[in-house]
Parts: sequence; structure tokens; C-alpha cells
Amino acid sequence: MLTRRTAIASGALASAVLATPLHALAQGRKDSVTLALTLEPPGLDPTAGAASSIAEVTLYNIYETLTKINSDGSVSPLLAESWEVSPDLRTYTFRLRKDAMFHNGEPCNAAAVKFSFDRAGGDKSTNKDKRLFAGLTTQVVDEHTVVIINQDIEPDLLFLLGQATAIIVEPKSAGGNATKPVGTGPYRLAAWSRGASITLAAWPEWRQAAALRIRRASFRFIPDPAAQVAALLAGDVDAFPRVTPRSVAQFKSNPRFQVIVSGSRAKTILAINNARRPLSDRRVRRAIAAAIDRKTVIQGAADGLGVPIGSHYVPGAFGYVDTTGINPYDPEKAKRLLAEAGVTLPLTLTMTLPPAPYARQGGEVIAAQLAKVGITAKLQNVEWAQWLSGTYGRKNYDLTLISHVEPFDLGNFARPDYYWGYQSAPFNQLYEKIKNAARPADRARLLGDAQRMLAEDAVHAFLYQPQWVTVANKQLRGLWKDMPIFVNDLSALSWS
Repeated sequence: MLTRRTAIASGALASAVLATPLHALAQGRKDSVTLALTLEPPGLDPTAGAASSIAEVTLYNIYETLTKINSDGSVSPLLAESWEVSPDLRTYTFRLRKDAMFHNGEPCNAAAVKFSFDRAGGDKSTNKDKRLFAGLTTQVVDEHTVVIINQDIEPDLLFLLGQATAIIVEPKSAGGNATKPVGTGPYRLAAWSRGASITLAAWPEWRQAAALRIRRASFRFIPDPAAQVAALLAGDVDAFPRVTPRSVAQFKSNPRFQVIVSGSRAKTILAINNARRPLSDRRVRRAIAAAIDRKTVIQGAADGLGVPIGSHYVPGAFGYVDTTGINPYDPEKAKRLLAEAGVTLPLTLTMTLPPAPYARQGGEVIAAQLAKVGITAKLQNVEWAQWLSGTYGRKNYDLTLISHVEPFDLGNFARPDYYWGYQSAPFNQLYEKIKNAARPADRARLLGDAQRMLAEDAVHAFLYQPQWVTVANKQLRGLWKDMPIFVNDLSALSWS
């Protein structure tokens, strides 16, 4: 019967590195950090691209959101200092903090919030969560009060408004955010060496600048697993969030390092293009799923750091049901299904692999397993930009191995234009019921139905829930223990 929720929180872009000191820093204490990422972001506007690497650099650093997602998955105030939810769970009243402004000196107010959300849901939006924002109506009450009306019931809206797609942007500069980002966050872009690194510098005018312990942060891009290990051992990087889980044992035994194994809400899947023949035949998709031994894939792709899943949902999430028994590993069944579907063997398919090590390593394992049932998977290695444009954008693929890291993304299966090509009227109807289920028990039951439907349709070969590994200098403090979303919150970091 809970109907009200209130939480209360206790110049121009510079192209050169900022040199103004922050007075709270102790003399002589290290105030810079170098982090490494596997993939370079294609741009710095998370509302314009689907790559999670954009948020890894920008979220809570350059840009801020109304709410903030914490390591444990809880939500706290950020640009909104408090909020109230109406009894029907559709109307949210946010009271904005009065001391926030954009890097270019413009105020962060209710008008900016309305602009940001209207833009995210507009006809020309390229926001990957456009569907969410298209269902929101944003009203300005006064300078620091905004009302958001959702056409659906979305119990996770406060969480979703803390994701990178919900950043608040400054109207006049929003169009240039991909290369010249303007936000309200504690850091600004200082330099971008394409293909090598991005450097952020602390913004002295941020409302809590005196509390920042890190003044300069560099993100280096190192896709090769061996090079990742070498960079850590050499001390070239201070932390590697979501590093390839190779040689973890040697870091655990090295007193110079801390190793953090995080839970996740990610789903690693062998995505199938449901719009292509013969993959449009459910029997063929089920054959692909039956040909794959998840445990072997987890060992080969993730060094054993993963939990098998049978649908697009993970253990620990609200409403989770175990669906791994629906399409178990059964090569003989896979052969029978292919025969029933009238497939002439060998069936040749292209498996597109982005550069992440889990994809390249896992792809080889899966190709070997598919070969045993008469499916020849031709491995096609592509760079991240190619995957985003060709696979995700133009839907030019048969199979692709990818991790979907968004915690709440079942709605993608109800999107007729999504790159999977899955179209199911029964699922769409079920998803509408999920969105409008006010009672938690009803919502949990419906979520279970959705998981089973996706598994039975074998939309993809659902593989595993990955566990992320962060290796860092022992003296670095403030790294996230768990990772409900991909983010590197620099304002939380410090050196001991």
C-alpha cells in the first residue's frame, strides 16, 4: 500500500587539463588515477549510442541524472534531492537541487529536465531507451520542481532514471555532446587521443569540488587480454574494471593488488537473427541452443566466472525463475530438430564476434560445439564500431556473441525494430501486462511467464550471467564491490 516515497539528500568547456587545485586535497597525496577499459567508447553521448563503454567513462563523471544507482543496486538522490510517488504509481514529483549547473555556466533546472526527457523520447531520438522516454510526460512546475507522468506502471523507474540514457543535458550544447560533452558532473573532458585514451579533469566549480580526491583520471583502452595483464603488472594502470578474467590467481597472490569479483545483471547470449531463414524456425533455434554446453562456454569464455541462464534474466533479479532445463545441452536432440526442420547439413552460419575477449574466446568454443551437430559457424571478428553499425544497426548477422548489461531490458523483445528480429504478439501482450501490474506478486508471476516464453521460443541461446573482475592497486579506495550497471564513479575514488 506504499504510495509515497521521499528521499532527501543530506565557463566554457576547457580543452586543456585544468590546473586549479582543489583545496581539500592533502599536500603530497596522489590525486590522479589511470583506469583501463577493454573497449573505447564510439562517442561521449550516452543518449546517442548503445555502447556501454560510453557510460563507463561519462556516467556520474561528466553527466549526472536525477537519481544515482549505487553498487548494491539501491537508488539515492543526485540532481533530484527528493521525490514523491503518487498512489497510482504513475506520477513522480521531483524536487531538484538548487546548486547544480552545467559546465558552460547554464543552470540545471526543471526546463533542462523537460528538454532532456522530451528529446530522449522524441521522433528524432537515437536513445536506446527511447521507448521508455516516449511514454513519459514531463511538466515544469517551477524552477526546481518537475512532474513526470508515466503512461505505464514502472516499479523500476527510479532506477532507470539513474542510467546513462537518462542524463540531464544542457539544451544549447546537447547536439555536440558526442565530442564536446557538457554536463553537470564533477569532471570535464580534458583530452581524447583516439584509439588510446581519454583524460578527464576535475571541474573546480562543481558543487562539492572540495570533496574530490581525484583531480585527473585517464582511461586507457586495452582490448588484448595479454596486454591487459602486462599493463597491470607493469603499473601502467591503477585499476582495470571488468578485466578479462585471465591469470586472476596471480593477482590474488600478489600483495600489490586487490581483486574484486562482482555480481552483475548482465546476460551473455548467443544472439540469433530471428528474421533470417532458417533461423526464423523455432526448431532451428532450439537446435542451436541444445548443441551448446553452457558450462563449457563459461569455462572457455569467462574462465569459469559465470552462472548458467536459460532466458534473458539472471538469478537474484526480482521474479527470476530457473529456465535452464527448457533447452538443456543435448546434441542428439539438436540433430533431430534440424532434421525435423528440413535443414540440409552442413548448415553454414556466420558468427559475428566483437573484440571483447569473452566473445572471441567463447565464439571458438561455441563453433566447435555447433560443428558436432552439423552447423558450420564461420567466425567473423569485427571491431566494436563495426559491430554497432553492422550487427546492431543494420542487423547484418546470423549469430553474434554479446553481453547485454542493462538490468531491465526485457522490453527489447517487444520492440519490432530491435536487432534480434523477434516478433511475437503473445510476448507483446504479456509484456503489456507486466508493465501495468501494480501488485508485486502479479508482476513476479508474469515475469516468470515471460522468461519461460523466451526460453521456449529459443529466441537466443541464453548462456550465462557473467561475474566481473576488477584488478586494482591495493591502495586505491572506492571501487564498486558489485556492478548493477557499468560505471566508474571517479568521485568515490581516493588513495590511501
